[in-house]
Amino acid sequence: MPIMARTAEATRVRELQRTLYRAAKADPGRRFHALHDKVHRRDVLECAWELVRRNRGAAGIDQITITDVEHYGVDRLLDELIADLTDGSYRPLAARRVFIPKPGSSERRPLSIPAVRDRVVQAAARIVIEPIFEADFLACSFGFRPKRSAHDALQVLIDEAWRGQRWVVETDIANCFEAIPHDGLMAAIEERIVDRRVLALVRGMLRAGVMEHGAVTRRDTGTPQGGVISPLLANVYLHRLDRQWSTRGTGVLVRYADDLVAMCKTRCQAENALAAITATLASMGLETKPAKTRITHLAEDGEGLDFLGFHHRWVRSRDPRFRHVCFLARWPSRQAMQRARERVRELTARDRLRWPVEQVVQDLNRFLRGWAGYFRYGNSTVQFDQIVKHADRRLALLLAHRYQRAWWYGRKLLNDRPDRYGLISLNGTIVAPRPKPAVADGTLNADGEERR
Repeated sequence: MPIMARTAEATRVRELQRTLYRAAKADPGRRFHALHDKVHRRDVLECAWELVRRNRGAAGIDQITITDVEHYGVDRLLDELIADLTDGSYRPLAARRVFIPKPGSSERRPLSIPAVRDRVVQAAARIVIEPIFEADFLACSFGFRPKRSAHDALQVLIDEAWRGQRWVVETDIANCFEAIPHDGLMAAIEERIVDRRVLALVRGMLRAGVMEHGAVTRRDTGTPQGGVISPLLANVYLHRLDRQWSTRGTGVLVRYADDLVAMCKTRCQAENALAAITATLASMGLETKPAKTRITHLAEDGEGLDFLGFHHRWVRSRDPRFRHVCFLARWPSRQAMQRARERVRELTARDRLRWPVEQVVQDLNRFLRGWAGYFRYGNSTVQFDQIVKHADRRLALLLAHRYQRAWWYGRKLLNDRPDRYGLISLNGTIVAPRPKPAVADGTLNADGEERR
């Protein structure tokens, strides 16, 4: 499809989303009736295909890949989907169940991979219904939402810590994506959508089941991880927790999908907050994960907490001019550092001895840039130096193995090259986050309050 055509269709789809969002925002009690015709609109399905294509991903149980669809003909596939959705004959296939390693744990996370054609329909449905629910979602929710990121959630921790909210409840929802009850989820969707065909489409996606070891399993709970629409459906259901918190909770809630942090001023408030979270989740058929649930006090020389890959700790400034200033510092957590080292080790493993060094360095640089792009917003200088040195050592070791020499020979080869084979440095990439809004003169007392 020509670039101009893609741009025009994307513009029409964005205008549709803006229209739906404004209508939902203007009338919080409105329930939408005519949506199904928008799901199978040609421009919506073409935008959905682009989203699926960019994300690539593996084949579903039909073994049809993105490349296979491109050979088959994208227009041909979309024409078939339009016809099936229009006459009501569309039926999703069961998703293919695989298990992937869970970072920082010996557990494995279940992942459900729908067929490519089903991912396109899920993306189209998400394009249409997401703006309606976005109009309702509260400010405490950050995960899998447009124009909201993990760094926005992390910024709340810094802001609230400066305001004295330093008793922190940290927890996450046990097996969240697999445990959400279908009846409760559909009831949450029906608060805004009453188009029977759209409801039947979503219900069909939930009931399609997963195939594992050649057998299809269907349950009455779960919106399986791996589906394009699953993050949105999880947010729709967990919005009930956010609403309950706005009326019953104490402190400030930060929710990134199923990861929860509540920041309070006192231990009593933190205990009440944990009780409120536990009770609300229980009423929704969900529960917290005991191993990841605790209350932490952010204090100087005290313990910290891990959230969204960062370790957070209340520290005192090392600058003699600002020794009176304490602040919430953050840097890559121990688990994040271990995962980064493991990835560097994979990229410099012995099975790459025959690869051109420049290709190995290119892959290393791609990873390091992405990793630093996320963790640069913090107090991560020491950790950045450690990862770069680790990459440097691993590259030198790879060179030594290539020439069957001792490790020092690889180090010599690396140091003799002025450009070090193009291996990047992460010096100067750190951005220290500050509380918002910024104080007038930038000077704070030991409690994080503006000096007057």
